[in-house]
Parts: sequence; structure tokens; C-alpha cells
Amino acid sequence: MQSIHSFFNNSVDLEVKDCEVAGVSAFLCYYSTLINTEMADKHLELLEKRAVSGSDQWGNSATSSAEAFNQEKLAAQVCMGNLIVIFPDTNMMLAIQANNAPKRSPEEPENESVVRGPHEGFIENIAANVGMVRKRLQRKDLVMESFHQEKTFANIHLLYLSDAIDSDVLTEIQRRIREIPYPEFYSVGQIEDYVEDNIYSPFPLYLNTERPDRVTYNLLEGKVAIFIESSPTTLIGPANFYAFYESPDDYNSRIIVGSFYRMVRVVAFFTAILLPAFYISVLSFHSEILPLELAKTVKLAVNDIPYRPLFEAIVLELFIELIREASIRLPQRIGQTVGIVGGIIIGDAIVSAGLASNLMVIVVAMTAIASYVIPSVEMNMAVRLIRFPFMILGALLGFLGMVIGTLLLFIHLLNLSSLGQPYLSPITPFDPSRFKDVFFRVPYFRPDKQQKTFTNEGNRK
Repeated sequence: MQSIHSFFNNSVDLEVKDCEVAGVSAFLCYYSTLINTEMADKHLELLEKRAVSGSDQWGNSATSSAEAFNQEKLAAQVCMGNLIVIFPDTNMMLAIQANNAPKRSPEEPENESVVRGPHEGFIENIAANVGMVRKRLQRKDLVMESFHQEKTFANIHLLYLSDAIDSDVLTEIQRRIREIPYPEFYSVGQIEDYVEDNIYSPFPLYLNTERPDRVTYNLLEGKVAIFIESSPTTLIGPANFYAFYESPDDYNSRIIVGSFYRMVRVVAFFTAILLPAFYISVLSFHSEILPLELAKTVKLAVNDIPYRPLFEAIVLELFIELIREASIRLPQRIGQTVGIVGGIIIGDAIVSAGLASNLMVIVVAMTAIASYVIPSVEMNMAVRLIRFPFMILGALLGFLGMVIGTLLLFIHLLNLSSLGQPYLSPITPFDPSRFKDVFFRVPYFRPDKQQKTFTNEGNRK
């Protein structure tokens, strides 16, 4: 008993007790903060009855397993929240599942809410998360694969459909996970750094989601999902650029409506990146392209601003980012107040003080709204970051700078890949069979002819 306490560094919530199980002297070992003692007593009582009845395999059941005693296995089982019964005379131990670790009920993710469709999300429990997916995909080819990291109890889990996934993709992700040297994880972001093709790109190369329905239809497309214990976030790969502009609402709404809003999101991507740079370029170099009446309005609006449009735009953009960060970090009710105060009162004060023009406030507000249209938080952040280099290029070279920035952006996107798959697929390389899925929400089923409501015999009656 002293040896076990010492092995667990004399933790105060570790319980090691003498007992007698099936007439044999034994020790009970468990963490009092992780175990359900009532459940453990019931399982132990049932196992004793099986032992007394003379069963040879009385220690092995759906909730228990017997194996040779080993300190590393003991530590792994105890840390999982199991009750361990140690038989010193036979050098065996019995692990009984009685975990009672705190967990929350499935709720809809706040950053992936939908109007129609399921309103449940993953939680900080791997068994519950995989169960939500299996509830939707009741197929024998749905495979769960686990990778145990040495000297730690952080497991990485893969979920995929063996009949749908590309074998090269599966082999590649398995290799990358096996080569991860870091021993412990507390978020999927750490794993993402190790399994990405290019960690220095601002664009996300894996889909991040907390929705089981989103994982489900990505698995059906032949992708793989990466889970870890104690995290509700799942990584999905390989992902292309256009997957970040798809929302579960697209598939729960009418075809025309879903296609329209998908195209709106693609337009919002270019708006969020190019609109501030376009406005700065026009003011700095190309005011002649504006109609005469509009040019007068713009000239009057910016006449009294004491600095160049680039500085004006950067100040307002940073102000928007400060409001966003403050709204996220503060409690919900206070965060809403900060947004109202910052967006209306302070914004109006900046214009009244002559520090920014009304037109620049409109441009920055439209840019912020366009970036928030994007369903993916990671892509949203990438777009907000990229618009700053475009503003600088627009201020230095005008439209030529925007063209150079756009060219560099597309060259970068063309060089990206996710698990070895092209990031801009199916546009580059071009795949006609999948091209329409990028911009349109295509129907799943379209019958050749309308089903008859009444039979001829029924009509005669």
C-alpha cells in the first residue's frame, strides 16, 4: 500500500484499501474524485457472485477485465477513473469501469449555430462524441482507431469509413500521428501543428467543428475525423478551400436558397479582403473613376481628415478587432454592452472629432460584416488578417498593388495542400464532376418522373 501511494506521489485523493474479494486478500485502488463508489460496489458484488458460482472467467465482463499486474497499466487504469482490485498473491489485477468524471450534456455549439437541423454538439468525452456519430452512421465500416502516446494518457482517435476513405490519405495521417514527439495534449490545436502540411499559412488546412452532423457528412465524403479526450473540437481532413464556406444550413434549406447563400459567402470572401484596399486605392490614385457627383461627396468627406486613408483604415480596423476581442473575453451581457458602446457611441465620436470619415466607417463596417458571414471561425480570422497587407499594397501602388496582392494570394493557395490533397480542388486541378458543388447546393435525389398518387384500379372504384 505504501509503495502504491508513493508511486502516485502521495496524492490525497488516491484511495488504497485492504479488502477481501471472493475469499482472496486484495487491495482496492482508485481516485475518489473520478469514481462512482455506488456503481463500483454493485459491479464488485456481481463479480463476487460469479466467482462463488465457479466461473473460470469471472473477472472478465462488459465492465471489467483481468490482467497481470503492472505499474504502468495500474496508473493508466486509475487515471481513467476505474476501480482497480489488486491480488498480491497471484500478481493479478482487476479493472472495473466505474468512471464518474464530470461532464456536460450535449448542447449546440455557440460558434456553429444553425436555423434548421440537429441542435446538439460534441462534449469533453470521447465515448459520447463517437456515440453521436455512430447514432447517425449505423454502418459496420465506421472505424475508430486509437493512438496512445508513450509516458502519457493522452490518446488521439481517428474516425473514418473504411469503404469511403482514400487509402493514401489514411496512411499519411496515421504516419503523421505516429511521428508526433510531444507527449501530452490539451487541445486539438497542438495536434494540428504536427499534422498540417504548412503551419505558417494563415489559412486553415483542417476543418474545425463541434457538430456531429458536420462530421457525419464529411465522413461520407471519404474524409477522416481526429478526436482527443477532453476536447469537443474535431479536426476533419483533407479539407479544401471551399469546404470552409459550406454550412449545415445549406443542406437543411431549399436548393435555391442554399445555393444563393453559398455564393453570397464566396462574394463575402473577396469583399472582406479587397473592399478597404479598393477604397484606399481610389482615394490615393484613381479618384477619376468615380462619377462626378460621388467624387465631390468623397472629397468633402475626406477633406478635413488630418492623415492619409491608409492610417485611417488601419486605426478603424484595429478598433473593430479590439471591440471583437473585448466582446469575446467579457461575460455575455457585458460583452453586448461593449459592442454597442464601441460600435455606436465611440464610432460616432470618432467621426464627429474629424479622426475618420463617414465613408471610411461604412467601408470598415461592411468589411467586418462580410468577414463574419464566413461559417468557419478559423477562415474568418485568416480573412481579417489578410486584408491588412492588401490595404498597404493599395496605399503604395493603387490598383496595381491589389493585382499583385491577388496574384500572390492565389499562388499561395495553389501551393497549399491538406494531407497531400490540393487545397483549391476541384477548381485546380479542375474536376468537372465536382465543380458545381463549390457554388451550388445540388439536390441529393431527383426522380425521373413524378410518382403516381392513385392507381388506375383506385380511380375506377
